[in-house]
Amino acid sequence: MKKIIIGASMAILLTACGNNGKKYDATGTFEATETTIFAEQNGTLLSFNVNEGDEILMGTELGLIDTTQVALQLQQLKATKEVYQSQKPDITRQIATTRQQLAKAQQEQRRYQELVADEAAPTKMLDDATNQVLVLQKQLEAQMSSLSNNTRALDKQVSATEAQMNQLSDQLRKCHIAAPIKGTVLEKYVERGEFVNIGKPLLKMADIENMFIRAYVTSSQLQSIKLGQQVKVFADYGDGNKKEYDGTVTWISSHSEFTPKTILTDDERADQVYALKVAMKNDGYIKIGMYGEIKF
Repeated sequence: MKKIIIGASMAILLTACGNNGKKYDATGTFEATETTIFAEQNGTLLSFNVNEGDEILMGTELGLIDTTQVALQLQQLKATKEVYQSQKPDITRQIATTRQQLAKAQQEQRRYQELVADEAAPTKMLDDATNQVLVLQKQLEAQMSSLSNNTRALDKQVSATEAQMNQLSDQLRKCHIAAPIKGTVLEKYVERGEFVNIGKPLLKMADIENMFIRAYVTSSQLQSIKLGQQVKVFADYGDGNKKEYDGTVTWISSHSEFTPKTILTDDERADQVYALKVAMKNDGYIKIGMYGEIKF
């Protein structure tokens, strides 16, 4: 009887040790989508109205890089474009005289044709009139060809100038530093008055309203997890203080990896695990890097 009691007690103890009293299925850390904003132009930072912790709306202008040189180049190109446009020939006006001469020559040609038909004028006079019409037609064609070529060349120069203007307009736009997302400023790397180069990091932002927890699960747990699944997330504030949130599984890794040493799983003997992300709404208390737990 004693052996039975001892055996039952050991079984209960082993079951308790195996279960370990866990109220979660996976643990991980909270993360947010971070965006680093870089300088897209060279120049002095004339303004930079941003501080760490500021909540910024998407599209908000955060600063301005000196635009003087770009604006002057753009002004010069606008003047160049106007010059090219003013040089375009007025084809209709420039060929008006030749057209009038041709019309008169054709009239003379028709008159001589009638006279020759009535044998009232020699054939040579008709030949001369016909030749004059042909000469004026060739002359008109040459004028139109020359003027059209000049117009096309000037049109190409105008188009090239407009392309350069568009490039400068884009550079001018990039001098205005704007927030690409809605989020909170995490880090600020420069101050107003500094000279910045293209590619220099200016600040880092993150969307801390829509956060996610990255955790790892074993292959045996995957059979009960799917994309879109609603789960419970617990933010661990230490000393047993936890807060519960609703979460949604938004990503499950398609390949396994070795168990990270800092991650606990239900099967700590597993050599490989699968990463996943659970998205959730932050009420302002969760911070990036905090530990959390997930209950599937």
